[in-house]
Amino acid sequence: MISWLFSDPLPVGTPAPDFTLQTEKGKTVTLSKLRGQEVLLVWYPGDDTMICTKQLCEIRDSWAAFAGMAVFGVNPQGAESHEKFVAKHKFPFPLLMDPGQKVGQLYHTHGLVAKRTVYLIGADGTIRYGKRGKPSVEEILTHRQGGHGG
Repeated sequence: MISWLFSDPLPVGTPAPDFTLQTEKGKTVTLSKLRGQEVLLVWYPGDDTMICTKQLCEIRDSWAAFAGMAVFGVNPQGAESHEKFVAKHKFPFPLLMDPGQKVGQLYHTHGLVAKRTVYLIGADGTIRYGKRGKPSVEEILTHRQGGHGG
């Protein structure tokens, strides 16, 4: 079945599926425990690939604009790959490991490679923004609660 090929991101207003994943440093992150603050999830196909690097570096370079938000990069790669990627580019946010793309299935990002998808989850746990590709930092931030973006 190739339904994953044609899947859309979860719609705005949908409750964000809860998950528990590990960071590259072995820390456990559970989405429901982050309730009360906004969460940005950036699914990307591969560590240290051109567009992925550019996308995550743009977030890093605009880090002050993401104040108060929990930000995570997500893909199926392991801790060693993620650690090297974080160290090389000095990301101020952790990368989550989604082995087997199990959480990616919940978020419609799974495929032969993880589909580049950005989700902004509100403090109430609902999806405020979901888009495939590489939206600009400004576009992402316009969806923050209270409109205090960019």
